[in-house]
Amino acid sequence: MATATKKKKKSSNNFFKFIKWFWVLFFLGALSVVLIFLLASWGAFGAMPEYERLENPQTNLASEIISSDGETLGKFYLDDNRTDVAYEELPKTLVQALVATEDARYYEHSGIDARGTLRAFVYLGKKGGASTISQQLARQLFVGVRSKNIFETITQKIKEWVLAIRLERSYTKEEIVKMYLNIYDFNYNADGIRSASRIYFGKEPKNLKIEESAVLVGMLKNSSYYNPIRREELVLNRRNTVLSQMAKYDFITEQQKDSLQALKMDINFSPESHREGLATYFRMYLQGFMNRWIKDNPKPALKGESDKWNIYLDGLRIYTTIDSRMQKNAEDAVAEHMKRLQAEFFHQNTPDRNKTAPFIEEVDGEIDRIMERAIKSSQRWHNLEDQGKNEKEIRASFNEPVEMTVFDWNSETKEKDTVMTPMDSIKYYKSFLKTAMMSMEPQTGHVKAWVGGIDYKHFQYDNVIQGARQVGSTFKPFVYAAAIDQLRLSPCDMLPDNLYCIEANKHGNPDPWCPKNSNGEYSGEMLTLKNALANSVNSVTAQLIDKVGPKSVVSIARNLGITGDIPEVPSIALGTADLNVYEMVGAYGTFANQGVYVKPVMVTRIEDKNGTVLYEYVPETKDVLSKDVSYAMLDLMSGVTQGGSGTRLRTTGADKYRAEYKEIITGYPYEFKNPIAGKTGTTQNQSDGWFMGMVPNLVTGVWVGGDDKAVHFRTITYGQGASMALPIWGLYMKKNYANKELGISDGEFEKPENLSINVDCSKTSMEEDNKIDLEDDLDF
Repeated sequence: MATATKKKKKSSNNFFKFIKWFWVLFFLGALSVVLIFLLASWGAFGAMPEYERLENPQTNLASEIISSDGETLGKFYLDDNRTDVAYEELPKTLVQALVATEDARYYEHSGIDARGTLRAFVYLGKKGGASTISQQLARQLFVGVRSKNIFETITQKIKEWVLAIRLERSYTKEEIVKMYLNIYDFNYNADGIRSASRIYFGKEPKNLKIEESAVLVGMLKNSSYYNPIRREELVLNRRNTVLSQMAKYDFITEQQKDSLQALKMDINFSPESHREGLATYFRMYLQGFMNRWIKDNPKPALKGESDKWNIYLDGLRIYTTIDSRMQKNAEDAVAEHMKRLQAEFFHQNTPDRNKTAPFIEEVDGEIDRIMERAIKSSQRWHNLEDQGKNEKEIRASFNEPVEMTVFDWNSETKEKDTVMTPMDSIKYYKSFLKTAMMSMEPQTGHVKAWVGGIDYKHFQYDNVIQGARQVGSTFKPFVYAAAIDQLRLSPCDMLPDNLYCIEANKHGNPDPWCPKNSNGEYSGEMLTLKNALANSVNSVTAQLIDKVGPKSVVSIARNLGITGDIPEVPSIALGTADLNVYEMVGAYGTFANQGVYVKPVMVTRIEDKNGTVLYEYVPETKDVLSKDVSYAMLDLMSGVTQGGSGTRLRTTGADKYRAEYKEIITGYPYEFKNPIAGKTGTTQNQSDGWFMGMVPNLVTGVWVGGDDKAVHFRTITYGQGASMALPIWGLYMKKNYANKELGISDGEFEKPENLSINVDCSKTSMEEDNKIDLEDDLDF
């Protein structure tokens, strides 16, 4: 008995010892965990983010360029092409796929999944990891790539636990999901779910289908490994695993899972880069605009941050006036016409037809000077100079054949691989005709479309605002406007079509100025101003500038927003000044806006990533002409499309234009029946072709020409503005009118009440009443 009692007591003591040590070890373990968490939070395992950083995690966000119709035109970014998406914009099935695959108990834990952690510890990760969505976000934001060192790996994991709990305290579950999907790098500049949706599927996240969401969630495991472009089958299997997880947790039915798994993976790969996509030239202009804005607008920064906004990192939202639909119409019109025009230019400049191609004729060593400038300004020259090569070696390299990729209109990608010498490549690129086009709403100044060239990737010079070229007869309306405004003339007033000379030194011209008509002929008849402008009769324009003086014309041009150099000499009447498309469109907009100049605007608002407005545009306007004068000018320029050089916009059949110019009149017949005011322009030797076209709520300017004035068509047949530039306007407007949602006007220009200027020439009683007395000088 005694022995049994002793055994009982011993067993009892052992049990109490076990209980005692269990609780000791339990509390020690608990204290150790608490201590580890405290040490981690105190920075013992490496610096932890401050409270402000936790509340405002610093992720690199691309600045987004937004069109007036709400589409993304492009983004500014360096390494991270990331744009935040609100949780409400995420499809429900995407979130469900994420939770089912990455963290099934996401809505039950507070940052750490105890069951998952214990399972991972017991099975050494063979039955799945234990990282919650919150932990994965903590790693992405603050911890970084997992170290290969075992000790560092452990400390990183501890930091993730601490930060995951902190994140759960600071943010809702929805905010954490949103942050995680917005920060993940999906490869190919697809930073965040927005870029990934656009690049892999060509759509916004809210429009993702279930199987598409499953692809992107599957990539979260390792986007480099699960790469849908390089490892399609692997990603397909991973997608199906995600769909199985969704069925397992009842987010979809088994039937849905089976049908979705049977679908092919429909990847619509659309890489985003600065040199491709819509409105590339405009986006590069905008980059300069933003850099200037940043210079003058400091950023309210947190401690240790820069006080300057960064368009590549700060996630600004830039709201522009560009309409993505009109921009596409403009780019399509340019490509359609320029491809055909270029083919004709190549045809006329084959070696057997033109030994100096692409240049027309050698004049005093002009071609040598052009080529020398091109060689010395080339990147090849600068690179070889930096390498220490001497001039002889550098020049020799320009005659050595090399492999290169060049622009080609006939390729689907607009590129072709070839072998040629750098010297030949310079001539090849010089042979391409360039263009510029800008379209603006005259009442607001809102620029709706901007095309600076034929292909930004290969031709990065923006001819809309960087380039200034002779404007030819498109300058004449400024002369007519000065005459109508100051002499109170009407479109029905008449002047003789005779050779007219302005004597030397009268208006600052050292020699007599006797401009010839373009065809070298003079009818001797009395012409109305409307008829004279419609047919660009130089003799009449010379008489008008003699009457009002060059100074008055320059003053009008300045008030119309022209800032380029315009010498105060009579020859400016024929468009000898070099101006750009941007200012010409703004100036013509004044005529369509009842005499009020509105400075063209491209950016209406800038917001930070939180939606705080940083900038709002204030219109810049100026009263320049009376309503009557402006309407008279519109009436004058309507004659250009009714019986002048723009008549082909009206014709409706296979008439003389199609027969004469074959297929180069792209898009013909245009068959426009609505009111159109416009002006063509052609410069000396057909170096530049212009067309300015207006309807009541849209003003558009188009220029076409070579890089150098020596690159041009040999004859006026193809070299005039009506053949080079007008077809782009015609194609563009046809496309615009086809989309009724754009609201492009096809009505009459607004006529002022009690119009004091006669515009109806059928009502004139006697021809003599409308002759202008050139002897009646005005005192200015």
